[in-house]
Amino acid sequence: MRLSTIRNVLTIAGSDPSGGAGIQADLKAFSARGCYGMAVLTALTAQNTTGVSAVVPLDPGFVAEQIRMVFADVRVDAVKIGMIANAGIASAVAEALKPYRDIPVVLDPVMIAKGGASLLDPDAVEALTSNLLPLAT
Repeated sequence: MRLSTIRNVLTIAGSDPSGGAGIQADLKAFSARGCYGMAVLTALTAQNTTGVSAVVPLDPGFVAEQIRMVFADVRVDAVKIGMIANAGIASAVAEALKPYRDIPVVLDPVMIAKGGASLLDPDAVEALTSNLLPLAT
């Protein structure tokens, strides 16, 4: 019998309290595929299945510290990046992931919610394409 290693996957994204998107949905997907999911929060949202009423981006330094703490303790086999919220967070995430270029990165930035609410500052598009896109595999 062959023993398989559980893959550890880190999601870096916003939080959806209704559970239909963001880190909550990512963790469910990881679990369904037999992966151990970990999460770094980039933003808090007030939303439900009908729309988003508020977005509170977290401090970029705090986002980077969450990433550093996960990598300092747990083997990370892959990273999925979702909602980034702003340019500061995009830059902080890119900088924190630079030492781990050998780890696969899926970039799935959320710019607009299903209901039409903007989830990415317009100035963040440049930071996302110049800083995070080169990390995607």
